Amino acid sequence: MSRRFILRGSAAVSAAALLLAGCVSPVAGPSGQYAAPIGNAPVTANPTPYSAALYCLADYARRYNLPSPRMAVGRISDYTGTVSSDGGRQITGGASLMATSALAKAGAQIVERYDTSVSELELRYANNKLIGDRAPDAQGPEDTQYRRILAGQVPGSDFYVVGGITEVNYNIRSGGIDIAGGEVDSNRPGSGILNHRVYVMNIAMDLRLVQTTTLEVVDVVSYQKQIIGREISAGVFDFLNGNVFDISAGSGGMEPTQLAVRALVERATVEFMANLYGAPGPEVCLNAANDPLGDSTVGPTGGYYPAYPTQDTNNGQTRADPSRWHDGRDGDVRRSRH
Repeated sequence: MSRRFILRGSAAVSAAALLLAGCVSPVAGPSGQYAAPIGNAPVTANPTPYSAALYCLADYARRYNLPSPRMAVGRISDYTGTVSSDGGRQITGGASLMATSALAKAGAQIVERYDTSVSELELRYANNKLIGDRAPDAQGPEDTQYRRILAGQVPGSDFYVVGGITEVNYNIRSGGIDIAGGEVDSNRPGSGILNHRVYVMNIAMDLRLVQTTTLEVVDVVSYQKQIIGREISAGVFDFLNGNVFDISAGSGGMEPTQLAVRALVERATVEFMANLYGAPGPEVCLNAANDPLGDSTVGPTGGYYPAYPTQDTNNGQTRADPSRWHDGRDGDVRRSRH
């Protein structure tokens, strides 16, 4: 290989590097940004294979006028103590928040017990007559009345969910294969390699449902979920006149660990709420009357109390539409003046 060819190749690589570096400027552009962020994926729902069962139970309870007990969520902690390579937590600390979302999908009546800091602060302010509420017929700030504290104004819970993540087992089983080939004759260079790896881990969770007034544990579930990861790579390298060429490519993927935690929480919540609703089993979802795709206020994203009667156009299903409200996907928003 000639020296001129090597110099041309080096110049081409240098030019490409400078071109890529030129995409970032030290001077802010007209938009006020140094660089435009890449990616335009819309916000989507985050369901698990058990989400449909949750809002099927919600619709079942609504169809048959089954009242939901008041539910609260306590602390669902990570008791495994696992730490990732960068020093952070390996397992999410948001399992309690996932449980709240799961209860909402099931149509449960929820009272807040996980973070009561704002309510407690305002109760202290109200006790000192520092919080004001405007009356419906108020004409101005002078008509504002201090918030009154009434006996029994905070509804109590009937049951609460508590527990934790109790197991994280790495490399339950792994396997792979390496294939390499090449020429032993230096006059006929060229070789390649192929790698394939598969590994399995699991996460386990123990949750319990406690009756608030008696502290009696009325339901206990313990589940585990296995997670699989894989990696495939291939490469070719060659020696030409003393120059080394190495080309490799690969792909890898691992089932999301935190999504596995959400799946565990939702499976447990399905069992809790099926018991509290008296649902005989999954066959309730086969009833044509139980249609979770109607104008229900629960859906893949959770549940809510409607402030206005707009469930025909705003409901649990429309909230899961990835194009809704997106200025590049929703024609109504795109045609607006803003």
